[in-house]
Amino acid sequence: MIAAYCSDCKPVEIRDLSQASLRDDVMWIDLVEPSHDEEMFVERVLGIEVPTRDDLKDIEPSARLYVENDAVFMTASLVWKVETDAPTLTDVAFILAGKRMVTIRYAQPKSFSLFIAALHRVPQQWRSGAALLAKLFETVIDRTAEILELSVARIDILSTHVFGDRARKVRKPSNYLEEKLRDIAGHHRLVSKIRDSLASLSRLMTFFYNVPAVQQDRDTKELCRTVSRDIQSLNEHASFIAGNITFLLDASLGLINIEQNSIIKIFSIASVVFLPPTLVASIYGMNFEFMPELHFAHGYPYSIGLMVLSAIIPFFFFRWKGWL
Repeated sequence: MIAAYCSDCKPVEIRDLSQASLRDDVMWIDLVEPSHDEEMFVERVLGIEVPTRDDLKDIEPSARLYVENDAVFMTASLVWKVETDAPTLTDVAFILAGKRMVTIRYAQPKSFSLFIAALHRVPQQWRSGAALLAKLFETVIDRTAEILELSVARIDILSTHVFGDRARKVRKPSNYLEEKLRDIAGHHRLVSKIRDSLASLSRLMTFFYNVPAVQQDRDTKELCRTVSRDIQSLNEHASFIAGNITFLLDASLGLINIEQNSIIKIFSIASVVFLPPTLVASIYGMNFEFMPELHFAHGYPYSIGLMVLSAIIPFFFFRWKGWL
């Protein structure tokens, strides 16, 4: 699919892919899972070589950030599928060709829909290729900050579930903490993807900041500097969140070990409590001919009482020691 937006931020429908030019007021061409014909159309009207899907997957910085035929080519990894259990990264190409910007993507990051929805509020002086691209990067960073805030809120709820219910002595299923470990792993995956995305955006903004079109526009240059600072602060915040997730993981594993140790302690104490009665029963269960107690009239209740007493004494001894 191909979408175009003109300088008044209104969409322009492109039906004829055989035409050799575009309207002069078209500022943004957005390619979403483009077909070969759509790629050829953009290459023809802009005089550039559009990177393919395989080109976007190249992780070499030299292949992601370069200038060719006076056109600036940049590729960044954006977080996608945040609302699902399997967030992932999608590679998006940003091209600055003269006064126009081109984006190539094979996913639907929410930052793009947010940018398109707010496109009509962009001031007139920002409606050039470089300025719009800087605004788009600002929207991407704002969306990333929103994802981090959402992640922090979810981690706080998860922390309450792990620690808060224990304080209220709420009985939980035996696999409760194991399920929370899966949730922690999901949050760790999301934050890791965000950090990878911020790393790619940081390299991109350093490269984009030195583009002549940016250096010649004071407002765009200042916005790029602000976005770079935001990326740095988000990186630090993401590192802090990752540290909290690591603490929550260690704490959950520790609580699991405590529960397992408590179960083992109960069985150990039960074994020790029932050991003396077993010893008494074993003694009087011997088949020796000469055992004086065998002829006692009250030998049976005597042995039963002795076994009960031998079980009660260790029990209260453990209670006195605070082991129970």
